Amino acid sequence: YMPPPGTGVLSFGLVAIPVRIHSATHSENVSFHLLHKKCGSRVRNQHYCPVCKVVVEREALVRGFQHAKDQYVTITEEELESLEAEANRSIDLKEFIPLASVDPAYFENTHYLGADKGGEKPYRLLADAMAKSGRVAIAELVSRGKEQLVLIRPYKKGLVLHTMYHADEVRDFGQVPKGENVKLSQQELELGVGLIDRLTSDEFKPENYKDEFRIRVLGMLDEKSKGKEIVIDRAPAPKHGQVIDIMEALRRSMERVPAKKKAGSAAKKRKITS
Repeated sequence: YMPPPGTGVLSFGLVAIPVRIHSATHSENVSFHLLHKKCGSRVRNQHYCPVCKVVVEREALVRGFQHAKDQYVTITEEELESLEAEANRSIDLKEFIPLASVDPAYFENTHYLGADKGGEKPYRLLADAMAKSGRVAIAELVSRGKEQLVLIRPYKKGLVLHTMYHADEVRDFGQVPKGENVKLSQQELELGVGLIDRLTSDEFKPENYKDEFRIRVLGMLDEKSKGKEIVIDRAPAPKHGQVIDIMEALRRSMERVPAKKKAGSAAKKRKITS
């Protein structure tokens, strides 16, 4: 869920900061339409009632919540609207906390917050004060009639808004098996850390990673649009057997991965030798 781009007002104590909400991301996924194979025409979705054996038009549909097997409670649009929170542009800052205290599992989507007309100075004050204090803000806004929990943090001399999941929406990780009873030797742990060190970079560079599947799909579609015949030549996927000797697997991995020269280490070495 993401609030729509628009304007809002950050409420910071008695300070009101006009802001504008901007989308921070957009999907680049390749989308397809469903066509009738025989004639190539786009098909339409229809709602079919298996009891009455008829196609049901949209105006004849009602919302239903299943409270038991095959038993539903219906609710009208008017009843839903009566439960919606009163629309407002306020983004109320509830508390400030260290960013490290928020588990990333609670993050949902991202928006940029920019200063709106007349809000430049208080916006700058809040962004700089949060950056200096090392704190982020937990806030609440109303969008589409629903209260939305959000986190606001300083980012590149500005502010970013993340929509958040509520506590009951994040599943308990304690129910997931994590091999707690497995015993590791010190040598195994050191080899594991060594392999991580060899694969470590000084910073994340997202431009180094491409959506390879999307690139392949667009390439094939471009070829097909030009009338070229596509020959499918899929190589069998490599088989990965179960790792029996983890020490041997780690040693072989270390041999195959060259050690990376870290910028910080290189700078330190230069300082020592100079």
